[in-house]
Amino acid sequence: MKSKIYNQDGKEVEIATLPETVFNAPWNADLVHQVVVSMQANARTPVAHAKTRAEVRGGGIKPWRQKGTGRARHGSIRSPIWVGGGVTHGPRNDKNYSRKINKKMKTKALFSILSKKMADGEVLLVDAFSFTEPKTSEAKKVISALSTIKGFSGVSARKKNAAYLALSKKDDKTLKSFRNFKNIKVDAARNLNPVDVLSYKYLIITEPKEAAEFLESKLGTK
Repeated sequence: MKSKIYNQDGKEVEIATLPETVFNAPWNADLVHQVVVSMQANARTPVAHAKTRAEVRGGGIKPWRQKGTGRARHGSIRSPIWVGGGVTHGPRNDKNYSRKINKKMKTKALFSILSKKMADGEVLLVDAFSFTEPKTSEAKKVISALSTIKGFSGVSARKKNAAYLALSKKDDKTLKSFRNFKNIKVDAARNLNPVDVLSYKYLIITEPKEAAEFLESKLGTK
């Protein structure tokens, strides 16, 4: 499939041919949901921890004798029905939430999301970013220029999760120029994953030909 490539000034420079397997894959909602939920579970770090009746203090003896007091029978003040007793089925920080994700499933889910975003006009291809030195003001000019492209005005307008900037290779000048933007995440294209791509409205890919070749190789199609 063919798509336009722009420069950092927002001007169209060429038409690129992108692999169908990466940017024109069918939408698979069930697969995407399974992979995203599994990734979120794997990233979960349990913190809340409730003590059971075996862990709370006290309760070493029976609070009162079994019969003759007129009160209900109890064996320990650590019982969950007592104030200050243990918690039944409470959150535990030793619980394992991890789920297994097959590598091919994760890759196909990523391609499905990329294809959906491409079809919805939320993927912007940029030939390259060139900064003489790390400067936030220069990065702001680039974002303003890219927002003039039809359909991408939200790149500069959205206050949260505006764009995910995927670089074909590590570039410290670009990373430092964009690091003060709270609504833009910058990372290498090789680190693209379903959760991050879905978390941001737009996806900006630099040097798209190289990035597409790497992504296509993840399925072993090349």
